[in-house]
Amino acid sequence: MSEKLAATLNALALLAISIVLLFAFYAQFAYGELPCPLCLLQRAGFVMVGVGLALNVIFGVAPRHYGLMILGALSGAVPALRQVALHVVPGTGAYGDPFLGLHFYTWAFLVFALVILGSAVMLVLGGFATAPARRLSGLGLVAVVFFALMTLGNGVSTLAECGLGLCPDNPTSYEALDSLSGR
Repeated sequence: MSEKLAATLNALALLAISIVLLFAFYAQFAYGELPCPLCLLQRAGFVMVGVGLALNVIFGVAPRHYGLMILGALSGAVPALRQVALHVVPGTGAYGDPFLGLHFYTWAFLVFALVILGSAVMLVLGGFATAPARRLSGLGLVAVVFFALMTLGNGVSTLAECGLGLCPDNPTSYEALDSLSGR
């Protein structure tokens, strides 16, 4: 696989991860679905995957970046699978509204599985860079900037929801903002 094709695939995957984070933000703000602690761990897993992809886009494709993506996918898949297990028993309810028939945590698990599979395929196909970092432009630049904005937004949102302490199991408000405003 050529380095250019690998970089393009990584930029497209980074855009996809950023869209996942954007969609989670949309549900959070449009429907008031505050992320639970397991949801936040899944978002952190997506951010780790995105960091690996961004490193591939910025510095060139490297096995260690795919390793980071696999670790991120595993760290997000475990809480996603835990959340699926919590809600799979009939009568236990669910967290959030379904999207295309599945809840976000189920979709998250599926996406993490695809990340692991995709990383493994890219590792097998090779095409690793030996060139120094290159100047970002076009699709790569858009993907990295969009991802950076989504990551920053998730960090600020989590801080607003949880403050510096533990996040509530079933969040109903932005506790840190409420405590700052005296509510």
